Amino acid sequence: MNAPHPLPARQPIRELPDELISQIAAGEVVERPASVVRELVDNALDAGATQVTVRLQAGGVRLISVEDNGWGIQRTELPTALKRHATSKIASLGDLESVHTMGFRGEALAAICSIAEVSVLTRVDSGDEPHGWLLDGRSGELQPTARNPGTTVEVRELFFATPARRKFLKTDATELAHCIEAVRRHALARPEVGFAIWHDGKLVAQWRAVAADLAGGGTLDALRQRLADVLGEDFIQQAVAVNWPADAVPGEVARADGVQRLRVWGFAGVPDAARSRSDWQYAYVNGRFVRDKVIGHAARSAYEDVLHGHRQPVYALYVSLDPTRVDVNVHPTKIEVRFRDSREVHQAVRHAVEAALAAPRSAAAAAAQTTLMPGETPSGSASAIPPGAAWNAPERLPSPLGGAQNPLPFQRYAPPDDTIGQRVSDLGALWGNGPQGSAQRSDPASPSIGSERTDGTRSETAVVQPLPEGDWPLGRAIAQLQGVYILAENAQGLVVVDMHAAHERIVYERLKQQMDNEQLASQPLLIPATFAATPAEVATAEDSGVVLAMLGLEVVPFSPKTLAVRAVPTTLAQGDPVELARSVLAELSQHDASTVVQRARNELLATMACHGAVRANRRLTLDEMNALLRQMEVTERSDQCNHGRPTWRQVSMRELDALFLRGR
Repeated sequence: MNAPHPLPARQPIRELPDELISQIAAGEVVERPASVVRELVDNALDAGATQVTVRLQAGGVRLISVEDNGWGIQRTELPTALKRHATSKIASLGDLESVHTMGFRGEALAAICSIAEVSVLTRVDSGDEPHGWLLDGRSGELQPTARNPGTTVEVRELFFATPARRKFLKTDATELAHCIEAVRRHALARPEVGFAIWHDGKLVAQWRAVAADLAGGGTLDALRQRLADVLGEDFIQQAVAVNWPADAVPGEVARADGVQRLRVWGFAGVPDAARSRSDWQYAYVNGRFVRDKVIGHAARSAYEDVLHGHRQPVYALYVSLDPTRVDVNVHPTKIEVRFRDSREVHQAVRHAVEAALAAPRSAAAAAAQTTLMPGETPSGSASAIPPGAAWNAPERLPSPLGGAQNPLPFQRYAPPDDTIGQRVSDLGALWGNGPQGSAQRSDPASPSIGSERTDGTRSETAVVQPLPEGDWPLGRAIAQLQGVYILAENAQGLVVVDMHAAHERIVYERLKQQMDNEQLASQPLLIPATFAATPAEVATAEDSGVVLAMLGLEVVPFSPKTLAVRAVPTTLAQGDPVELARSVLAELSQHDASTVVQRARNELLATMACHGAVRANRRLTLDEMNALLRQMEVTERSDQCNHGRPTWRQVSMRELDALFLRGR
């Protein structure tokens, strides 16, 4: 048995010395050299700098120097700049509640001075001062020196006053990588500012300032260029622009009734660009890099049914809103924020990213395809099925939960025979404007495309309207490979389509659209399901009654420590009501928004779509293949199936030539 730990002797309560107070504050603000770089670059940007140069030695342990061409500091203000809680950013509680600057606490320089040797060299941009001034942070000595307008802050021998902290630092290469990442985060938020990083006398990174009117595209084009410079051209080539609301101008402050509107813009990587780590997820609030659970959860929710497995999306998202509606004074390093209305921000970010990802990327590829010359007609079979031309409309899809379950209100489709799956040739009525199957069933004796005759053979002689002349993003079908893949030809080369995955996405999006157009019905439980709840769950249920009702749930307190589930969404009536309620309450408590109901509903629809899609080894005619390609070009998120796997791939002529060593 271990001996009892001796109790410490009682110590008197006393005031701490100022130096120790600053060193304690430094423990919160300064974690490693990158923390110093972040604070000093914040000050440079607040001073209106358009060029920031960071010089490092030994990963920032020996030297951190941040130079800028900003406004500079007045000579009379220099000694005050290094004191605790001295700042020019705020002067009242009102200023603190509406912070517009990167820094505002006024404790970073004082904290850094307590654990390192600091000197400040500055000159204001005015004719009153013919030279600059150098302030020694340790002695307080002030002497004149030469310098262009701006400020240089040098930090030497970091943690020399606290040797124990220095032992926790990593290698120089690791600390340098963290410093570069700190500057990179600033660079992504300020395209109009140039940044340069030097280490041991060598230039290791440089990002030149980008004019906001680049190519006449404004802020979004400037941001696109900066993202390409910082993250690489591959990021931009595999990203789509995000802009919400759609009528807003990226980067500009929009106001409604005198209040700044909530805005979301930036770039979101396509699902194919997802990574195994979340290191390329950049979120900014009013120009400040943050790690926020609300924004992260909203962005991840937008990728839910287009990412495969546990892959992590890549994005650079910028949220702007009224400063009074966000509290940045909740973390010593200002990397976390708290929103007044988290649900509004969550919905805005999610809808913005979802809308950007919804457009089929095959349409974007069409811009790069060559246009047919006048009088030239597409080669090969270019016929496809116009909406409503040849569709034997089924009534409803089979229920994936077994025959014992009652039919759900959105289960309106089923195979016309006892085989599982839908004919691709049946695309017309499902997406037609008229009553489903009315035109096709009016004359049952007329053969439809891909339909079977009474003698068991397939009819290929149906009269259909040809596709209009021109090129299509996914091209014209030329063959079917092993009953699994569709091979198509477009202006860029060869397109390979996974027909089951593609048709699965088409059916899935159609089912989701039907559900979205219907009101989410709620089904009362005959016997309410009760469960023991934590105080946080009880408080969330009481505060979020309106949100729960919108989700089709009714969760009410049954006792001080018990909750009762009285109603659930009709589409999820066969599930576990307690597990559903717990999941929804957990998300509401963390993010003030929940996607549990929609996620569960979509999982059910995805299962139905999977069973309702055309199966492998199903032989399709060229008309059926072309019909599938045309629907893919107009269906949202058709580039991935419901499970996040790609539905099509482009093989360019250059890649085909390389396989056969042509031109070598």
